[in-house]
Amino acid sequence: MDLLKLREEIDGIDFELVRLLDRRAEIAELVGRSKADIGMATFDPGRQKAVLHRAVQRSNGHFPRDGMMFVFREVLSACLNLQKSLRVGFLGPQATFTHQAAIREFGSSVEFLAHRLNREVFRAVEEGEVDFGVVPVENSTGGIVHDTLDSFLEHPKVRICSEILLPIHHSLLGLCPLSDVKKIYSHAQPFLQCGKWLKEHLPNAECIEVASTVQGMLDAKNEPNAAAIGSEFAAEQYGLRILARRIEDVDDNTTRFLVLSLNDSRPSGDDKTSLMFGVKDRPGALLSVLKPFSDLGINLSKIESRPTRKRAWEQAFFVDTEGHHTSQQLLRAMETLKGVVETIRVLGSYPRDKSPAELEELQRKAQESQS
Repeated sequence: MDLLKLREEIDGIDFELVRLLDRRAEIAELVGRSKADIGMATFDPGRQKAVLHRAVQRSNGHFPRDGMMFVFREVLSACLNLQKSLRVGFLGPQATFTHQAAIREFGSSVEFLAHRLNREVFRAVEEGEVDFGVVPVENSTGGIVHDTLDSFLEHPKVRICSEILLPIHHSLLGLCPLSDVKKIYSHAQPFLQCGKWLKEHLPNAECIEVASTVQGMLDAKNEPNAAAIGSEFAAEQYGLRILARRIEDVDDNTTRFLVLSLNDSRPSGDDKTSLMFGVKDRPGALLSVLKPFSDLGINLSKIESRPTRKRAWEQAFFVDTEGHHTSQQLLRAMETLKGVVETIRVLGSYPRDKSPAELEELQRKAQESQS
């Protein structure tokens, strides 16, 4: 086939794509009206993840997987905006990893509102200033974000409706040569995630913690011989050069983010549930929390404790489990726990996000079944 014929075929495909996108938008508007009639939430995280994963499964691999998910995410975002204009709060300012996670979940057709602190995102959700909020909760290298867990104690109405697993790749950004860097500005988490690289390549540089990676970029931009840790996306936004790429210590460095709302999600078939228990500090306290799950064969993927700040030595345990809180097993476990804990609270049930490795395996199996 010559070039002209190939281009004619691409033009035909493009026309068909436009026709199908218009038709999808028409149906999405009808879906929005149906949801409104029955009082159903506009954004359904489980449905969204199912559509994205199905696109990956049905692809023969010619179109890049990340590109396929980006295209479908933007289609979903545009169609969602036809049903209802959403406001999404996030830990800002713009171009932070939390901002990137929010775009990954909602696409670019929603209104994003930056907040200075995690607790401000919680407050905005609780008071209805935003429809959803996005905050970081843990990093595979740097560990738990305690401020996020503490905010659940302060904002009892807020629920988790989704999670986002975002691969994190750090770069060293600045305007001076790498050899001239004397100070490095960043949030505490990137320092934890890039410690080995910094010790090896810039052992004498002063590391200065600031409120966010973007604040670090602004400080580095206005000071000679200074650099910051951030993403390539942020470098473009704030006019900095990339001095070194992929400086994170672990290749599969990933941050988990939570999507907050006033409601959790419907069962999707592949869910997680986050719970919080208030327990007095006493011998066997942790065992009393874990035993009901063990007895019922329920897997716990995460457990953390934080002081409740209400009474001395009273601890709050945060637990992530497999399954939806409406399942019979989890209902039985929570009923048993009521007799051994001071308080119990469901923080939310939500569809489990898949890592890049899981998506790759999903696509590989789908291609094998097609061949």
